[in-house]
Amino acid sequence: MQVPAHFEYQRATSVDHAIALLTRYGAEARVVAGGHSLIPMMKLRLAQPEMLIDINDLHELGGIRVEGGELRIGAMARHSELLGSAVAGEHYPMLHDAERVIADPVVRNRGTIGGSVCQADPSEDLSGAFTALRATAVIRGAEGVRSVPMRAFFTGPYQTVVGPAEILAELRIPVRPGGGSAYVKVDRRAGDWAVAAAAAALWLEPGPGPGTITDVGLGLTAVGAAGFTAVAAEEFLRGRPATEETFAEAGRIAAEHCRPVADQRGPADYKRHLAGELTVRTLRRAAARARARGQEA
Repeated sequence: MQVPAHFEYQRATSVDHAIALLTRYGAEARVVAGGHSLIPMMKLRLAQPEMLIDINDLHELGGIRVEGGELRIGAMARHSELLGSAVAGEHYPMLHDAERVIADPVVRNRGTIGGSVCQADPSEDLSGAFTALRATAVIRGAEGVRSVPMRAFFTGPYQTVVGPAEILAELRIPVRPGGGSAYVKVDRRAGDWAVAAAAAALWLEPGPGPGTITDVGLGLTAVGAAGFTAVAAEEFLRGRPATEETFAEAGRIAAEHCRPVADQRGPADYKRHLAGELTVRTLRRAAARARARGQEA
């Protein structure tokens, strides 16, 4: 029977209260919301916090809305809320793509967006999606509020810039007209961690033909891409036509810059192949959605 080591527990009544508790207990404290990442690690004693701070009553950290030209997703928003959010799906359907393949309904009803991102698991789905969308993380701490681009948020496997006495409060994504986005994942069975996954958001210059790519964001998951991004492929794509030939070369570049690790989900060469193939697929789907939105405008 697997049981956690001894720990104390307090339920935070406000964000300031949670930050005060984190400040008091320091690195030995952990925040818990959904608990689907932390609790299994505690059972295996891979994590042994002395204090758990429950933030489930902090409704100010929830909600999904458009405000100030941004899609704002509270860190306490549940996966099921993001999946069911019409406004999120309208602006960035890749978020619905990703949420449909995350775990199962039980996990999606309980797990939080902030918890998933802060876990920084190399195979976690939303990290690549938010990176592709160039989201910004809003972090609150005793010293105030700071904003960090998602492309600078992850410092390594299971590591982020969120400090011991800080809380991720919100994720903000600029709302931009037109464009299309998509997320594609390969897993061993439905709801499993990704073997590999790719996210793409792109904007096309209106006109005849396939259109010219004016801007693009690419995210890669579980394939050893630095910061969950494919920067070299993004640079190649800008200003080029949205054709199969362009997408194929972008996929090759993305795969070339990955550093996958062999594990129970597959050998490194297979994952690198998937990185390229999934980049092509997600670009193809994102471009189709961008063209459809252009026709509606």
